[in-house]
Amino acid sequence: MTDDLISKKELLDLTGISYGQLYRWKRKNLIPEEWFIRKSSYTGQETFFPKQQILPRIDKIIHMKDGLSLDELADVFSPSLGEVEMMSFQQLLDRNIVSLSSLELLTEAGREQPLYGLEQIMMLYVLEKLLMSGDITRQEGTLLIEVMSDHYYRFRDRASELLLIRKMGVPTFMLVGAGAELYFDKGVKVVLKITLATFMEELKLKLGSV
Repeated sequence: MTDDLISKKELLDLTGISYGQLYRWKRKNLIPEEWFIRKSSYTGQETFFPKQQILPRIDKIIHMKDGLSLDELADVFSPSLGEVEMMSFQQLLDRNIVSLSSLELLTEAGREQPLYGLEQIMMLYVLEKLLMSGDITRQEGTLLIEVMSDHYYRFRDRASELLLIRKMGVPTFMLVGAGAELYFDKGVKVVLKITLATFMEELKLKLGSV
């Protein structure tokens, strides 16, 4: 077993959940089928999970299941964007989803519009989070707006990841399918790699779309 994987036994011991809960959450699509990884071990076939994904997911399920039904939780964790009412930037400001800094950058990029659908709201939310955390600069924020505005719709019902890479100091954003294997030459540095599903889960809860 690698450091990136955790066995089913270790997972159950560490989280305190039961075998039945784990597989019920799987049937309810709270835990993706592809996270159940069958591997050979000295005892035969054993099930492993991606450690960095399964532990935060189970923690969220445990802490959210008293306030939401399992079906509602499945919607939160779904990679699908779903539907949401179009919103103005003022409405997004009022809901504390974005700030004026993001609006200014959006205007500078020539992407401002009267109303925003969920794809655009998602782009603004990611922009806001990364700017406020200091993970990206304003220049990089402009690049983020461009790549998500032009290509995020391609991942409407699929899990995706956002990468920021640099070569010779020049930044580039990439949108890729979650778990995709990528190979770069030695001059490329991966500065940022985030799973967009995490932001989508937060955003759906903020919008009250479940």
